[in-house]
Amino acid sequence: MSALPEGLDALLARPQFRLPTADKVARLGPVLAALTARHRAACPAYARLLDLFGRPPAADAAGRPVPLADVPLVPVGLFKTHRLASVPDEAVFKELRSSGTTGQVPSRVVLDRPTARLQARALAAIAGTLLGGRRRPMVVLDHEGVVRGAPTARTAAVLGFLPFGRDHFFALDADLRLRREALAAWLDRHAGEDLLLFGFTFLAWRALAEEAAGLDLSRGLLLHGGGWKRLADRAVDAPSFKRRLREATGLARVHDYYGMVEQTGSIFLEDDRGRLTAPHLAHVLVRDPDTLRPLPPGEVGVIEVLSALPLSYPGHAILTEDLGVIEAEDDPDHPWRGQRFRVLGRVPTAEARGCSDTRAVPGGAA
Repeated sequence: MSALPEGLDALLARPQFRLPTADKVARLGPVLAALTARHRAACPAYARLLDLFGRPPAADAAGRPVPLADVPLVPVGLFKTHRLASVPDEAVFKELRSSGTTGQVPSRVVLDRPTARLQARALAAIAGTLLGGRRRPMVVLDHEGVVRGAPTARTAAVLGFLPFGRDHFFALDADLRLRREALAAWLDRHAGEDLLLFGFTFLAWRALAEEAAGLDLSRGLLLHGGGWKRLADRAVDAPSFKRRLREATGLARVHDYYGMVEQTGSIFLEDDRGRLTAPHLAHVLVRDPDTLRPLPPGEVGVIEVLSALPLSYPGHAILTEDLGVIEAEDDPDHPWRGQRFRVLGRVPTAEARGCSDTRAVPGGAA
């Protein structure tokens, strides 16, 4: 079961964000169809779900893949209540747990080694579009113990991004407060160099906007991800986030990304105009919350994310608990092709989640 679906290597090999959406969809469709067939055969719980809801087959009568909107989806909450695996127990490499606030039941995601390697390749292909091939001195806006903790989304994200940097500096102490003097000394050692910063949105805000004011990060590029709930409570949105970081530290290159533990490695990266963009390996649909019919660009609904990466579990089409809107596709005046979309918040009855929703204590919810 470890062989890659036909066509996936080609999607990985191409520079990301270069294919027009229609071309990408034509290439992605057969890959997702193959994943549906793989998981139907190997995961009894997934097969029962498809039988229960009478989902359409992976291909039509002529053997053509079904449209992406017809790929059978799994509600994200199912990963909290079921262990969905398409590999035997002896092939399991690790189980990732989702982040979230205290008291929530975490999602569980089963990985074998081929899936973990594929996720790493995909992350390199996607983030490399922004970062290039040169490794920069890297500031991790977290404490060093996070990489030795349980395999959570937060741990996986930090470990996933570490290869993009060198001379890594973990900028927070065990109480998740900025090690300001140590960071200042590290910055002096790398004066005049381009820097990479990585962290979860709330931790990045607190460390950089509130605790690092006056330090010079003007040669830095920040990648941040995770939920915005705690910042929304402080009336901080994306424009004010970027404005405050520039005012406090001179940091001007700031890019958000959207992703989740249920599709690790498959991230939607913010372009230089502040819009989340779908790579070749993933796709976004927005569905009516009542009927689940797919909505056209400009209409708000529930986000569904599709990914070519999940080999060891049926997570290739997931209905999230996030609201969003597709704003554009294939802007002719921008070098990046693909869907442009915004995440507008949580479905009203959904639990809060997100790697940035961490408590300011050692080992806080992550």
